[in-house]
Amino acid sequence: MNGSFPTAEQATGGKEIRPRSLRVTWKAMADTRNCEQCGAVFAPRREHARFCSARCRVAWNRHHARGTPADTGALGWALTAMRDTAGRLRQAGGWDRADGFAVISEAVWWVTMVDATLVRYRPEIYSGLLAGQAPARRRVTEETFAGLRFVRNQMGYDAGHADFIQPLDQGPGAAGPPLAAWTWRPVREPALTTLTPRGREWELTRYRAYQARLAGHPVGEAFTRATAFLVLVAEEGSLSRA
Repeated sequence: MNGSFPTAEQATGGKEIRPRSLRVTWKAMADTRNCEQCGAVFAPRREHARFCSARCRVAWNRHHARGTPADTGALGWALTAMRDTAGRLRQAGGWDRADGFAVISEAVWWVTMVDATLVRYRPEIYSGLLAGQAPARRRVTEETFAGLRFVRNQMGYDAGHADFIQPLDQGPGAAGPPLAAWTWRPVREPALTTLTPRGREWELTRYRAYQARLAGHPVGEAFTRATAFLVLVAEEGSLSRA
């Protein structure tokens, strides 16, 4: 999306990027959970669902509106860390593989943590801003976050940094390419035999989003898109409470 980023074909020098297989150990996920407000057992229709009904969600928010990370300054601190890391990733060049992997991994962590916090404590604002986007743009936004969650869930377990990230190596004497121009590798569908049917459905959705929005693209695109949306959600939340 950012015109300063090379295309995947340019970034890889025209070389074919072959999917890498992943061998990941998964823990079973329950198909049901307890409502955080009334305690009733329900089958969640969405990955982040915490309440059995809209009434329970509203009641919980009324009782827990204050003292949450979104109100105590913890969110502001996390947003600052996220923006600093993403900014470092976009601007830095000439990184070796170990340092580059570390910065990208840190950016994945901060983006998905801020995203989870806003989904949990600012659900109306988060959903409202998504709904206000054009359908095509909304799909890109949702799939970008889903793809980053897929990376977060797998990177650091049986799947390593090199399974997901394709560094750009520059010839001797040439200036190193920016870290944001490194690309996400396509990966094969993971084995999900230990997950419940609902858990498999969610993880496969994240996997497909990764393949659609991240694989073959410069890493900087996803972080630019994700951080811009999360900052907007946070700012709208601050205005609504002013």
